[in-house]
Amino acid sequence: MSSPVTPFEQPIYVTRPILPDLAAFTGRLKDVWDSKWLTNHGRQHDLLERALAAYLKTPHVSLFNNGTIALLVACRALELKGEVITTPFTFPATPHVLAWSGLTPVFCDIDPRTMDLDPARIEAAITPRTTGILAVHVYGTPCDVAAIQRIADARGLRVIYDAAHAFGVEVNGAGIATVGDISMFSFHATKLFHTAEGGALAFRDPALKDRIYLLRNFGIRNEEQVLLAGINGKMNELQAALGLAVLECVPAEWARRERIFNLYREELAGVPGITLPADLPGVRRSNQYFVIRIDRQCFGLSRDEVHAALKERNVHARRYFSPLCSEYPCYRELPSAAPANLPVAQRVVQEVLCLPFYGALSDDDVRAICGMLISLRRG
Repeated sequence: MSSPVTPFEQPIYVTRPILPDLAAFTGRLKDVWDSKWLTNHGRQHDLLERALAAYLKTPHVSLFNNGTIALLVACRALELKGEVITTPFTFPATPHVLAWSGLTPVFCDIDPRTMDLDPARIEAAITPRTTGILAVHVYGTPCDVAAIQRIADARGLRVIYDAAHAFGVEVNGAGIATVGDISMFSFHATKLFHTAEGGALAFRDPALKDRIYLLRNFGIRNEEQVLLAGINGKMNELQAALGLAVLECVPAEWARRERIFNLYREELAGVPGITLPADLPGVRRSNQYFVIRIDRQCFGLSRDEVHAALKERNVHARRYFSPLCSEYPCYRELPSAAPANLPVAQRVVQEVLCLPFYGALSDDDVRAICGMLISLRRG
């Protein structure tokens, strides 16, 4: 087990983006320059769509300039109206796309183990105005998709998954995007796979392909036809070229993070007051985050006190996702946002801490961070 160490001389941040070999990237940029085609579904865009469909094991992928626009289009593509059940424990974009779509977010409590939307609480949140469920694979941990789908099928609801954390996640060999109606992936620079900014929708129903294409391109069919009220959600060729270069780096980065993941667990195993990520049967994880939970009573310090102490030592962990979305001024007056309605989320949001997690971390870095954590424990 690690022993206490001195602070880092240079900041250790929660993540660091993959930067592919510059020559490999500029080689793809040369193709863009030669083509004189910078956006509107060029060669790099089409190559990346096909490559990602293969990597994610899903039949259809549509690329977007960012994940938020992709989620907006998903809501519009499925013609959601009224209320949509979602989680309060997520990044702000998840409920924001509902509000921007004229929908009412209905917050539902989370599972105490997975921290995903709790299917046992969904049924009670359904009203005659409910048309959909927007669930999040939090930290890449798959939702209970079978239970959610049973509820959706029984009540005639559509299901969107915010898979921003779940790139490459598989369950028993099946890609995570093969469930629900549509899954959204974020390709922001903080993600394992990125295009600096970007996103995608993945789906199985071929009937959605044309509608999503139109919605992301102003509803334009051709030079003379505009068929519906679309938006500009297209990914440009520069983003796509970067994505193709980054995708080549993902397997090696994933493997390095797998080593770091296991080292963290080895170093922190058995530390009273720290709960480590659990392995789920049949799940290939995303290796997007390494998140621990800190029990204030058992550890002797609160999560916030640990976060501050690590920052003093130049370790910049993150309290994803604090505060809860239900506590934002724009949502806290909703009946579903009442703290009494969300007891598990209210507890979990005070416990979670994402530790630095990226392939360039050395084993010594990880051991030092763990040593700091262990040295902070009181009692």
